[in-house]
Amino acid sequence: MVKRRIEVKFTKEGVHSYPAAAIDSNLKTGDYLDVSFLANAHRHIFHFYVSLEVTHNDREVEFIQFKRWLENLYRVGTQYIDFKSCEMLAEDLYNQIQTHPVYSNRETVIKVYEDDENGAILEFKP
Repeated sequence: MVKRRIEVKFTKEGVHSYPAAAIDSNLKTGDYLDVSFLANAHRHIFHFYVSLEVTHNDREVEFIQFKRWLENLYRVGTQYIDFKSCEMLAEDLYNQIQTHPVYSNRETVIKVYEDDENGAILEFKP
């Protein structure tokens, strides 16, 4: 059995914060492991990798169209995403994909990385 997917990548500038970093003792350690600074608003280039299940080799989903549709969801400048994590961004994006008549109801893998360095991977099955 072959599992087929297309994958697209796009980036978006975003500003977010992690409020718990200022109060969680596991995050606010006072040494080299201290990440309490994440409680303040900070900027990243978020890298989105989105894989979508397809059923044959003749590209029933054109990946350039899919990528443009995804990018259009984030078309207005810098995204101020408040406290949202990479996991939350991936889930929000999946929910948007489920509104599309062609792209919905397919296995989907969404990876969201901060500065293409650290991130999260969520796998969705219809």
